Amino acid sequence: MTTSWSNRMSDRVFGLKPSAIREILKVTQQPEVISFAGGLPAPELFPVERIQQATDEILQSDEATRALQYHPTEGHVGLRTWLVKRMRGRGIPCGLDNVLITSGSQQSLDLIGKVLISRDDVVAVERPTFLGMMQAWDVYGARYDGLRMDDDGVEPDDLERALKGGAKAVYIIPNFHNPTGITTSAARRRTLTEITDRYGVPVVEDDPYGQLRYEGDAVAAMAAFDAERLGIDPRSADGPVDRGNVLFLGSFSKELCPGLRVSWIVGPTPIINALVQAKQAADLHTSTLAQMIVARAVQDGFIDAHIQTLTGVYKQRRDLMLGYMQTHFPSSVSWTRPAGGLFIWVRLPEGTNATSLLDRCLEKKVAFVPGHPFFPDRAGENTFRLNFSNAQPAQIEVGITRIAEVLRRHL
Repeated sequence: MTTSWSNRMSDRVFGLKPSAIREILKVTQQPEVISFAGGLPAPELFPVERIQQATDEILQSDEATRALQYHPTEGHVGLRTWLVKRMRGRGIPCGLDNVLITSGSQQSLDLIGKVLISRDDVVAVERPTFLGMMQAWDVYGARYDGLRMDDDGVEPDDLERALKGGAKAVYIIPNFHNPTGITTSAARRRTLTEITDRYGVPVVEDDPYGQLRYEGDAVAAMAAFDAERLGIDPRSADGPVDRGNVLFLGSFSKELCPGLRVSWIVGPTPIINALVQAKQAADLHTSTLAQMIVARAVQDGFIDAHIQTLTGVYKQRRDLMLGYMQTHFPSSVSWTRPAGGLFIWVRLPEGTNATSLLDRCLEKKVAFVPGHPFFPDRAGENTFRLNFSNAQPAQIEVGITRIAEVLRRHL
């Protein structure tokens, strides 16, 4: 008898939803479509030669067999050592035992959900928030309490309300937030850290875009403010850190390239140890070869020079998109001006449906992501997200002009 698969699947499967972004990206695979939909880095800026050089050096050395072998779950020691130094330079104290290498930030989120979240646990999140996080944590039965945001980030009184109401964890993207592009101010980060400390609630600080700053000064991570609160000096901290409220997530996907799928989590040893066990059950370890390629590629200041190249190009594309929006969009439309990252957040007049406008834009061969999937309560129908990093300047001009034509006709 043929298996009826739908009757054999676990209850978890029926709560899963496809990614709205991935579904739109299927449409934008047509070469004639100008896509501002995905959060994609510019492929022409991938450091192909550097990665090729690193790969050749590894495979032509006595490290070759080790690169092709199984590896400890925690990750490649050389890469973790480099990250320890990098994190300490950003004010985040850690030792090797505080760093776990993962297979992309999406796996970081999945592992954290597996370890921290039980069915019906409430997580306090920015409103709107990262769609991929909700996809990862929906599997474990999470519920979400959306927090109000202003230009400085999450409003402290609303976070306090959520924690009083029993939220088990907080998820936040403080640098160049996805989808809005907002950066949480230093004063606000300090306040939010103090509030979560009072309630003893962990913070997941997701920072995939933090190095892509185009203007202004860098702001210390919430993990750094947490260390300051605990009296831990990252410059003198020796060995692993076993206390603190913040899990810091980083990634090489936007700084180097996404295809290698190398990211990391930094946190106190008790939670890192639990995450290591969860990762053992998931995939044993992240690709040894990919980790060693990254470890070799980032050396000798290359990664900082490469980030400078990225920020120069992305700043130009951001400025072009903002300029064309200012020139062509109707005055009833507003948007954010991000100081870095990959996204601009657009707000239409109340009562406007961005999904309907997307259908009309697709007819003109241009795409964006409607905003409502980023809201836990599926609100935000009058919002949408634009990505500027993955389009050439000429495409930005043509694409924004096409969107503006649709807006002027239908608003």
